[in-house]
Formats: sequence, C-alpha cells, structure tokens
Amino acid sequence: MAYEWIIDALDETWSAIDRLVRPQPPSAYDAATPCPGWSVRDVLSHLLGFELMLRGAPAPSFEGPWPSYVHNPIGEMNEAFVHAHRHDPGIDVLNLLRDACDESLSALRALSEEQWENIGWSPEGERPYHRFQETRVLDSWIHLQDIRDALLQPEDDHGPGEEIVLNRFEAALPYVWGKKMKAPEGATLQVNLSGRHARTIQLATREGRAVPAPTLSEPATLEVTTPVALYWRRCAGRISADAFLGASATDVRGDKGLARALAEELSIMI
Repeated sequence: MAYEWIIDALDETWSAIDRLVRPQPPSAYDAATPCPGWSVRDVLSHLLGFELMLRGAPAPSFEGPWPSYVHNPIGEMNEAFVHAHRHDPGIDVLNLLRDACDESLSALRALSEEQWENIGWSPEGERPYHRFQETRVLDSWIHLQDIRDALLQPEDDHGPGEEIVLNRFEAALPYVWGKKMKAPEGATLQVNLSGRHARTIQLATREGRAVPAPTLSEPATLEVTTPVALYWRRCAGRISADAFLGASATDVRGDKGLARALAEELSIMI
C-alpha cells in the first residue's frame, strides 16, 4: 500500500491519544496544555475540527475578537472549531474524534498511489498529498505530547510519529540557518541530537544558501548539542528560546550570537 507508514503513524498517534485520555476523569479535560490558550479538551476539539474540515465542513461561526495566540487564518479556523466545543463534555469530544479518525484512516487506506502524489492544498501551501499527510502526523504527534504533558504522564516511547516529526524538523534547519537567520557566508552549523533517533546535522552557508556539510575541516562556527526532546519542543514552540539555551542538557560551543539567533528562529510550526 502506498505510504502505509504514514497511515500507521497516524493510526498509532490517534490511538495513543484515545488510550491516554479515555480513562481520565472529567476534570482532566480542563487541564492546561503547553499549547497556548488550549486545554486538553481544546486540543481534542482542534484535531476533530481539522478532520471535519477535510471533509468539507465549514468552520463554526465565531463572534468577538480573536485570542492573542491566534495569528493567521488557519489559527482562526482552528480556534472556531475549538470554541464550538469548549463547553461540551470532554468524553463526547473524544468519542467524536475517535469516529472521525476511524473514517479518515479508512479513506486513506483506499487511496491509490497516484492520489498520494496529487498536488493540492495544505497548511504549508500547495504540496503533494503525502507531504500533507506527514503534516497531519506532525500536528497530531505534537498534540499527543501536549496532552501527555498536561496530564503529567510523559512517555519515553513516542511511537512511529516521532521519526516523521524529527525528519521534518531536521529538513527545516537549512531554511532556519540560511533564510531566517541569514547566517554569514562560510558559517557552519553542527547540531548534535541525543536520545531516541539521535543524529548529527551539519550545514554550511554557501552563496547565501544553507547546504549540507557532511564533513567539516575545522570546528563549526556554532555547535549545539541537545536532547531530541528539547529540540522538537523548541521547534514546535512549546518551550522558549531561553529555556532551550538555558537547559542543563543543552551545550553551546562557538558563536553565542548565532546560538541566540538559532534558538529564536527554531520555532517553526504554523
């Protein structure tokens, strides 16, 4: 089956959310998550709303000013769905989400290989459908961790979605280093990630672009060593630049100004 690994990652991530939340008491749905302004119920409502939106459901009406954490049209759509369920019993939202996810997985399993390659809308702009589905994994997996953190039930085994998330955040580093930071010509970056899915990423600035640098002849202009969990939390905007740089597990060597700029620009989720 085409892109079965994406379907498996969505299935496992959504199932993990259901397994985690279903045994919780009603009060747990009101627990605040690291996602600004959102409770556990709100996160579930967002995931539900996105699945409904993909089937053509219009965003619910919303009156009044948008909250300060809403910054763009996608955020407005998300908030409208969240607001619509804000006072519903949490278990009702969870049941609706489970049904919606089951329908979505069935629809994905029925796609042809050509349909997975089709170019169309995604939150990042026009993208192949498989890229869009990776984004759904990214969003759902990060929100699973939001719920785990809110309920004080973190886990070390994060399932198949974690690799997709880290691959996406690794792929974004050239954009951060070259375009957002505009690192100086010739400047090199080495990021060492420790823990599950540990890896080393090396980049150099060449003609204004960040390009892979598999071997460095001298120490990098900036070398950052940090655990995988801190890295994705900063990329997802779940911890601040100060918290990322100040963590005892983060080690910075080289240009401190570039380190500050990197930490500031690493927050890349929409």
